[in-house]
Amino acid sequence: MDTLTGLLDGARAREAFLLRTVLEPPFALRIQDEAPLSLVTMLKGSAQVIRDSRITLNPGDVAVICGPQPYTVADDPATPWQTIIHPGQVCTTVDGTPREHLGVRSWGDPSGGGTELITGTYQLRSEVSRRLLRTLPSMLVQPAAGTDRTLVGLLSAEMGRTAPGQELVLDRLLDLLLISVLRSWLAGTPTWHDPIAGTALRLLHAEPAAPWTVAELARRAGVSRSLLARRFTELVGEPPMAYLTGWRLALAADLLRDPSLTLGAVARQVGYGSAFALSAAFKRERGLSPQDFRRHSPDMHFTAYDPGPSPVVVLA
Repeated sequence: MDTLTGLLDGARAREAFLLRTVLEPPFALRIQDEAPLSLVTMLKGSAQVIRDSRITLNPGDVAVICGPQPYTVADDPATPWQTIIHPGQVCTTVDGTPREHLGVRSWGDPSGGGTELITGTYQLRSEVSRRLLRTLPSMLVQPAAGTDRTLVGLLSAEMGRTAPGQELVLDRLLDLLLISVLRSWLAGTPTWHDPIAGTALRLLHAEPAAPWTVAELARRAGVSRSLLARRFTELVGEPPMAYLTGWRLALAADLLRDPSLTLGAVARQVGYGSAFALSAAFKRERGLSPQDFRRHSPDMHFTAYDPGPSPVVVLA
């Protein structure tokens, strides 16, 4: 499994929420829907996206916003909130009055404002995606020059239709837009391209069930054990074997959602010699047994996010 496949496998859109918003300045939307992952694509005009820091989106720009923390989309940081987006995509005025939609997947100024944007949100359940999304900045922006305009045009056109299979088409188009931004980000991320740490990461992701040791990873990377351990820890933030444990248990958590797999089968797929060994590691890491996790997993949501040292990244 390569990095992008792992990141997106659980983030694949399924009946994702999509909304075209048409606004006339001054405007300020407070987004507190608690979505773990959102895409904001500017079609016309410009807007400020404000969280801990601030970015400006112009036509064609795409922002990936990670984590459930609230953010604001406004024409100016000084503009007071007028509309609040709540969990479940309930849209109200600041005093709680429901806002009416303009039509199919569309909301805003009925006269046609000077600003137009598309927002798409994902609800994530995959532990693999949850783990890998922690490596993303809080806000990631792809300028118009790097955005596939044909893809944005298709998404915009499809949003106004009600043809059979429309939800599936929109989900896949949203996925493709997300992939295009994340591929650009990964291409510029040094960790995954480092000849030492990157090699080890690719090996662990490709063969998580293999009997890896630091010595074997170092041999495959062509360096000493001490250099591999030091370089990996510096770039990834934890030692190789600790990363492998977390990766295996994330894979196991996703596999546990399949009721047809026994605990022993899950253990073998992620590199544990027995169901007992997996249970012990799983409970030590997560505080509950695999059986308890399996029983409660349908109700679990992505609730924590660490944006890391770089809260905003603008791709070249």
